[in-house]
Amino acid sequence: MTKVVTYRQEVFDQDRELVQAIVRSSGFFSNAEIDVAVELVEERLRQGEKSGYFFLFAELGGELAGYTCFGPIPGTRQSYDLYWLAVADHLRHQGLGKAILSHCEILIGHRGGGRIYIETSSRPQYAETVAFYRGCGYRETAFLEDFYAPGDGKIIMLKAW
Repeated sequence: MTKVVTYRQEVFDQDRELVQAIVRSSGFFSNAEIDVAVELVEERLRQGEKSGYFFLFAELGGELAGYTCFGPIPGTRQSYDLYWLAVADHLRHQGLGKAILSHCEILIGHRGGGRIYIETSSRPQYAETVAFYRGCGYRETAFLEDFYAPGDGKIIMLKAW
């Protein structure tokens, strides 16, 4: 990447379509999952911070290159869920995901967070995703067999500081 990455936390109306395009570009997610990603943007636009959904957008050359959505886990003191981390498919494997995640962790820390939970699929397609999170300091804390579908378990990963 030779262009400078800029970050923003503010959510705009056009982010619905931009998030949809980035999530769809990965080829990993079903239409229902893509709809959920867009719904979180819409919820944030409707309710602001009261929604409990926070975003960090990474832009390259004025275009959305990736984003993360995260939020505090209700009823906990310092635990956060990382709901989404996605990078435009043509920009993957260039360090952008790691940079977005690092910035997200800093934001969570500033908000009083000290534990981040990530859930992902156990399908072979997600082995690279699990390896990515491990490389960023996350460890597997739980495995729920057949959670999403037969043969598709949920892996829960954690990073605490």
